[in-house]
Formats: sequence, structure tokens, C-alpha cells
Amino acid sequence: MKLDSIIAPVSPQLKDFEAHFRRSLRSDVGLVDAVVRYMIKRKGKRIRPALVLLSAATCGEIGDATFRGAALVELLHTATLVHDDVVDDADTRRGWPSINRIWKNKVSVLLGDYVLARGLLLSLEHEDIAFLHSTSTAVRRMSEGELLQIQKSRQMNTDEVTYFRIIGDKTASLLATCCEIGARSATENDRKVEQLRAYGEAIGIAFQIRDDLLDFLGTERTIGKPVGGDLKEKKFTLPLIYAFRQAPNGRRKAVLRALKRGVKRKEIAEILEFVKEYGGIDYADRVAKEYRDRAVDCLADFPDSEAKRALTDLATFVVSRSK
Repeated sequence: MKLDSIIAPVSPQLKDFEAHFRRSLRSDVGLVDAVVRYMIKRKGKRIRPALVLLSAATCGEIGDATFRGAALVELLHTATLVHDDVVDDADTRRGWPSINRIWKNKVSVLLGDYVLARGLLLSLEHEDIAFLHSTSTAVRRMSEGELLQIQKSRQMNTDEVTYFRIIGDKTASLLATCCEIGARSATENDRKVEQLRAYGEAIGIAFQIRDDLLDFLGTERTIGKPVGGDLKEKKFTLPLIYAFRQAPNGRRKAVLRALKRGVKRKEIAEILEFVKEYGGIDYADRVAKEYRDRAVDCLADFPDSEAKRALTDLATFVVSRSK
């Protein structure tokens, strides 16, 4: 099943969201407007606003607050992507030249700050304080997760507990926030809000495990980035962590030495085989599906609806996607 068909129940509302999102970024400064127009042209799948809309529809009605919440999380996500490209010195984003490549780092950093500020102001203007609390928590968690990953990449001692903290903070926190904000925009029932938040956290973890698996299983053509990129960056992800735990000491030390000095293309292929041989691929796939099941269980108390079925299908999609 394709993502577009999964989120079809809120496709009309996503079109309305696009207009709302554009309005939220308007500026009378020419340079800001030019960069924003370029940024909007290369939009992604809008999975985060779709999550907000689907969560609202699952437990109530989509309303103005839902659109504001969707805009807030997409503005936050966009700001982090712009800043990430500067940090990573990235030349492309979704197949397009990155903003920092065209306008350089100073403009990129300031544009990211502008986008984040627009999101904060949007919520303050409408007194969406609960939305701000949720997104502020997500920003803190995302920053801590990124910094913890950098620390552990330097120390090269990431264990499974630390890995789950990193991906929970870096990836799952924002998806959980999307679902929480969507639910809160449509209901005052705290239990329903918490169930949707837990759903978002679970699919976020499943999504990231699958993403880490694709670094071992995919091809550059299918995933849009070089295979083995995590190994080059000395990131210890779940398949590698598990393989290290299962492998004999000599094999483990040989791989660790290669990672410490910086792996070459030939060594990447050898490490991929090492991870497969010692069960890292199968283990990570199994754990991702366990989190998929947890996500689906979080929806059990909600009445049947198109939106609920879409969230169920989305949980399956994130662990079976090829890119």
C-alpha cells in the first residue's frame, strides 16, 4: 500500500492545510519570501500534518485548532531540516539543492530561526498553550537525542538502551507530538489524547528502526542516500548493536577497529554481511514489528472510522517501506 492511499481520508484537508501553511510563512522581506517559496516547492509527503489531521479525526472533528497544530509541527519540522542541512553540510534535500548550498549557511540558519518563530507566534496568537508545551518538549528531546548520538558516536559504546533513548528522542518525540496535538484539538478527553500520543511514539520508533534497517538492506537508488552511511558516521544502530552482542569477541573487535579508523567501501560490504550473519537484520525487523503492534493496540478503544483504519495501515506501512 502506498502512503498517498493511506492518508487519502484527509487528502482534502491536507490541501486546505497547504494554504494555511503558506499564509503562516508570509513575510514582507523579499529574501525571506524567495527562500520560503523555494522551500515550499520541495515539500515532502506531509506525513506530520497528516498525522495531526488523522488523530483529530479519529477522536473527534477536524477544526481550526487542528490546522494551527498541523502548521506548528510542520514549521518546527521544517526549521529542524534547514538547520540539519547546515550542521551536516548537506548539498541536497529531497533531490533538490539545499538552501545552504544556494544561499549559504548564514541565510539558512536565520531562515530556520524565522520559520521556528512563525510557528511559536502562530500558537501564541491563538493561545494554544498546550500545543506550545508539547512542541517545546519535542524540541528539547530532539536536541538531547541528537547530542547524545554525537557523544556515543565519538565514544563508540552505544548499547540497546541508549539506542532506544536516542531514536525515541530524535524521531518518535515529534510524531508523538503530532498525534497528541491532533487529538487535543478535537477532544478534552485526556485518556484519548494519551492513547494517540503513545501511538505516535510507537510508530516513530518503528519508523526509525526500519530506517536504520534500510541502511543495511536498501540501495542508494531506493533510499535516496548511500547505503552504509550510518557506518561511515560511526552510528551504532539496532542491527549492528545486536550483531555485536551475538558475535564472538574476535569478530566483534575486528569490526570495531574498522569502524574506529573509518570504514572503506569494501569494508562496508563486509560489515553488512557481519550484521546479517549474526542476526542483526532479523532481530531489528522483529522489534520494529513489535512496535507496530504496540501502535495498533493504542487504537483499540477508538470506534471504527476511516481515520482509525488509516492510522492502522500507516503503522504497517512504516515497517514495510523500501525507502
